[in-house]
Amino acid sequence: MATGAPQNHSPMACSAETLGLLDALLQDFPAPLSPESPLPWKVLGTMLSPEEVEAELAELALGFLGSRNAPPHLAAALAHEATAQLLQTDLSEFQKFPGQEEEQEQEQGDQEAEPAPLTLLDAKGLARSFFNQLWEVCSRWQRQVPSTAQTPPPRQWLVSTHAIRNTRRKMEDRHVSLPAFNQLFGLSDPTDRAYFAVFDGHGGVDAARYAAVHLHANAARRPELATDPAGALREAFRRTDEMFLRKAKRERLQSGSTGVCVLIAGRTLHVAWLGDSQVVLVRRGEVVPLMEPHRPERQDEKARIEALGGFVSLMDCWRVNGTLAVSRAIGDVFQKPYVSGEADVASWELTGSEDYLLLACDGFFDVVPHQDITGLVHSHLARQQGGGLRVAEELVAAARERGSHDNITVMVVFLRDPRELLEGRARGAGDPQDSFSGLAEPETRAAQRS
Repeated sequence: MATGAPQNHSPMACSAETLGLLDALLQDFPAPLSPESPLPWKVLGTMLSPEEVEAELAELALGFLGSRNAPPHLAAALAHEATAQLLQTDLSEFQKFPGQEEEQEQEQGDQEAEPAPLTLLDAKGLARSFFNQLWEVCSRWQRQVPSTAQTPPPRQWLVSTHAIRNTRRKMEDRHVSLPAFNQLFGLSDPTDRAYFAVFDGHGGVDAARYAAVHLHANAARRPELATDPAGALREAFRRTDEMFLRKAKRERLQSGSTGVCVLIAGRTLHVAWLGDSQVVLVRRGEVVPLMEPHRPERQDEKARIEALGGFVSLMDCWRVNGTLAVSRAIGDVFQKPYVSGEADVASWELTGSEDYLLLACDGFFDVVPHQDITGLVHSHLARQQGGGLRVAEELVAAARERGSHDNITVMVVFLRDPRELLEGRARGAGDPQDSFSGLAEPETRAAQRS
């Protein structure tokens, strides 16, 4: 799947495109939903805690509007406006209280665990009300489109993504591409932001799906986002892990997920990660490692686990307490604190000489070494005459041909036009007009070892 192909839109063209989409939406969705009307998009789960509502509704809107081919900036603006309107209303009508049996089970459970919220909200009822708010916003914008919805982000992104279940029984990966990060969260400061992430679940998809919905929302609401974006990402990982652990105890979930995300804020790249999903950057045709995966055999990780009373053993591979092959992840409620939810983060100043980012799960990186990436990408660009929309498909196919049986997800975020990269490779160098000295040294802040 290729997303975010850059397009040059004039304000007039953007306005016409926006009105055309609003007209089409309102033709298919001519009136608010009645209590008996089917929902136009699937709602996952039955109950939400109050802290989960904003992100879940934004995800619902993006899925629905994306299925209607709404441009990312318009989908994000509509999602934000409808979500903000609903959150200003009284949500008490959606409250559901746990039954007596649930309360008794909680009392008999782990006394040290944080209790489940006494009040949960009905997800289906919230979704119905949300779609009616979305209808109201579309109707109002059809008469007068606000400027924030007409203007796409300053930078248009070319992103190629492909994901396959491969030979596994279930697909447990999830990925996120948010080129219109600011519009989705109503951020009006002058810094343009884009967010991309890959999550690799194990023991089920719940943790990966949860991280793909909530991590970026938690980052957007961190007060330090503007001044310390990497720190905001680190705290977002911690917050998302805490929230999912509460959900896991409430719903008896045992899954976990590794994850890697990048936030491009202005001319700075921020990376945060847990586990062995990875991101690499390619600059002037050379791979620049950005991170070190969290695996149990790392000496610092092994020492941390043993200091907590756990152990690392070699079976088919190195594993934490004889089970997990990663030492940090969101979730894994029964392996905490040995499997940590503390992310590592790093930041780099971008110089303009960077070619692309590649984010992928271990189903790719376990069989495709870093040094092979540039050759695979260049071969694809050469065959496609500089077209990069389907490059992720070729990378996934290469991993499968090399023996990967795992779920495979690959996302390529181009930082320069792929046609320029192809021309530069033909000349034997990067952009000749590029006078930058290269990627600046990273500012890396490892999570505090507990």
